Amino acid sequence: MEIIRVNTPRGLELKGAIWGDNSMDTVVIMMSGICSNVFQNDLLTATGDLLSKNDIAFIAGHAMDAFSCIAYSDFSTGKQKYTGVVYDDFSFVYEDVESYVKYAKELGFKNIVLAGHSLGSNKIIHYLGNTADNFVDYFIVSAPVDLSHWFDVMPNVKDCIELAQKFENEGRGKDILPYLFGGFSPMSAHTALGFYNAYNLKNCPVISNSGETESLHNIKINGAFVIGEKDSLTNGDPEGFMRKINSHCKNPSQNRVIVVPDASHIFYNKHKEYAQTILDCVEMHFDCINV
Repeated sequence: MEIIRVNTPRGLELKGAIWGDNSMDTVVIMMSGICSNVFQNDLLTATGDLLSKNDIAFIAGHAMDAFSCIAYSDFSTGKQKYTGVVYDDFSFVYEDVESYVKYAKELGFKNIVLAGHSLGSNKIIHYLGNTADNFVDYFIVSAPVDLSHWFDVMPNVKDCIELAQKFENEGRGKDILPYLFGGFSPMSAHTALGFYNAYNLKNCPVISNSGETESLHNIKINGAFVIGEKDSLTNGDPEGFMRKINSHCKNPSQNRVIVVPDASHIFYNKHKEYAQTILDCVEMHFDCINV
């Protein structure tokens, strides 16, 4: 694994990671979920390790502040934990994803697979449904979220948003909220409000009916939808959740819906199975088009 630096049109440098190199024909770019980077999410490292061993490069695409981690005490375990993302601007989602795609294109990869996990999946849906470019050959959406539903079921979201708005009104938008947003991530007040109001990420509204599905319908390529059998953010029906999302695509019958047995939203203790699923998707796709 090597840390990479990816420039954006607005001049911000994103920090990601790459396994393998451009001597390989194919690269999988995976946009990580919020509060996730290669140092704290074994799902990314397991996938990068397996793909690179099979001659497929892997890029972990991080948000603008994914390495700005904060240490906090987890009193349930008595240990220190590290988490983030504290600062992010969700209005630049398209630009951030595009920057990783163009980075891979400039490295000379022949085949680009764009993948995402959790909120990273919503990010790639937004990009794929709105780009005029045809740089990406295949997509893998895994564990996307119906964001409005997510806000309804996660703890303390309402309290965080009310306090974030108070901070913003007082000119303290950069201050970090005293609660973990949704019970899992420290965020500045400005980031929390941006996250809550990010309509461009409300593109899987199959539970809440609050959002848009045009981005799904506008995706020009085929791909795969991957979900854990025990994903708790699917209103009790992970496979049905993914099939409803897929139904909004132009050609749903040409996409695959894959359920990983006994796996949760973050594929805890199932990272190897998740990585194998990603590898299988890539190999099957390119085997089919090369026949």
